[in-house]
Amino acid sequence: MATEKLDIMQTIRDGVQYGLKNFFPLLLMVILYVVTLWIPYLNVGTTIGLYKAIIGIGRGETIDPVSIFSKDNFKNLSGFFLLLGLLYIGIVVAFFFMFIPGMVMSIAWGFAVYFFIDKKVSPLKSLQLSYDTTFGNKWRIFFTELLCGILISIICCIFVAIPKVGAVLAGIATVLCSAIMVAVEGVMYDFFSKKADDILNKKDEKPACTAPVVEAEVDEVTDTVPTEA
Repeated sequence: MATEKLDIMQTIRDGVQYGLKNFFPLLLMVILYVVTLWIPYLNVGTTIGLYKAIIGIGRGETIDPVSIFSKDNFKNLSGFFLLLGLLYIGIVVAFFFMFIPGMVMSIAWGFAVYFFIDKKVSPLKSLQLSYDTTFGNKWRIFFTELLCGILISIICCIFVAIPKVGAVLAGIATVLCSAIMVAVEGVMYDFFSKKADDILNKKDEKPACTAPVVEAEVDEVTDTVPTEA
């Protein structure tokens, strides 16, 4: 069966829509994150909260800025750190085989943290899900992010060229475009999340038990064998 392809333009359109919808909640969440970033242990939970917010934005939900302080964010921190260790070590090793393998693996495993948080799977399983679901779509992911980056650069350059207020307008545009980039990331994850659900559901399906059928056939045969009087 052919691999379903990520629609680059639709992903960007949805990202713009969801990013504008969540601009102020996301801005407030980032401010809260930066303010509390220096607090040990709390910063781990708020980081996971940001990942959860991106997942919600990609599904068209309106995020709650204070959700980064939720107690649920601190569940399974050992698995979270284990995943990050495996992720970064694997990518660094891939870069030793020249630049391209490292880039490919960074894209292939780019959604592993989202799968770990959203699907409640193990670190190794989240890496595998990210690799499997992005198979055949890596170049589309790359060009989606590249196109967004080019558009943001063009917009910022236009605003910077405006006399006197150019720098201020460019700063505002950068913040706004950053929200859109976050939303695009969430929309891409939502696409691959549905593919991951198909993979997980197929794994959970159990084959039908054939033992009763075999026993029934044996009983049929024995019934036809004549017995001694």
